[in-house]
Amino acid sequence: MIKKKKPASTPPAPSKRKQVSQYWLVKQEPESYSWDDLVRDHGTEWTGVRNFQARNNLRQMKVGDRVLFYHSGEQKAIVGIAQVAKAAYPDPTADEAQWVAVDIKPVKPLGAPVPLTTIKAEPKLANMLLVRQSRLSVMPVTKEEFETIVAQGEGKTRVK
Repeated sequence: MIKKKKPASTPPAPSKRKQVSQYWLVKQEPESYSWDDLVRDHGTEWTGVRNFQARNNLRQMKVGDRVLFYHSGEQKAIVGIAQVAKAAYPDPTADEAQWVAVDIKPVKPLGAPVPLTTIKAEPKLANMLLVRQSRLSVMPVTKEEFETIVAQGEGKTRVK
């Protein structure tokens, strides 16, 4: 029996692999917009980012990605877990089209804030961008970093 070749115009079968979630950290001064504000509002547009590297990170965010919410300023601590609710779109607060925003919504507060001093003292977090590039307002976080911080916030010292 002769097998017929599929026509060249047949599109490849869709991938059955599920898209892997990514993890992020966003920084905000609580005096301007706090975790409590995010919870009260049930989410927000993450606008006003005017740093190219942070903008590029926003562009990579996908719906469902988890986000650590960091209070900068005096507190300097991760206080909650949010989720990307809408992927990158043109920032309505920008005059130039190159800037983007995403929407995030709260998932849950951490049991206790995880201060920057605790993060810096944890060897597993030594390479975290928050430690190495502290001024960046939107940054990627590895799965291990995310899980380590969440475990610290829940009072667990070990991550499985």
